[in-house]
Amino acid sequence: MADEGETPKILVDDDWKNQAQAEKAKLAEEEAAREAEGDQPQQGKLPPADFRGLVGMLASQAIMYMGGMAHPESGQPIFDPDTSAHLIDLLGVLQEKTKGNLSDEESQELDTILQELRARFVELIQVVAKQQGAGPGAPPAVGGEPAGGASSIITP
Repeated sequence: MADEGETPKILVDDDWKNQAQAEKAKLAEEEAAREAEGDQPQQGKLPPADFRGLVGMLASQAIMYMGGMAHPESGQPIFDPDTSAHLIDLLGVLQEKTKGNLSDEESQELDTILQELRARFVELIQVVAKQQGAGPGAPPAVGGEPAGGASSIITP
């Protein structure tokens, strides 16, 4: 229990950081495999645009805004539940609009990513709600009311 004079702090689940690091390691492995096959983009050029890259970019940004990655300059986690909810909703729109046009692998990957992001978002909002309900002195949520962002992403 926290002392009466102590301000509750937002706890960021270290598992999110571990997942971001695991994704980074997976991308590094894939890049190494491409390099071994000679399919490496030339220095200074962007890799080819593909569906997996688009989904990965949106998912990484959603994780970042849930506090899963630190700001490069400040080193502090970025916490903006409204932006995170918006990015998850964009992935949901992408899923809906591409239904029937994706390979089985792409469809399964998008389904899995959305399930994980939605579950993590709901967990985060519940933690924030508990901390806000802790009484006077509880820190407000950054980026707006968490409940407003949660309603659109909870249902698939």
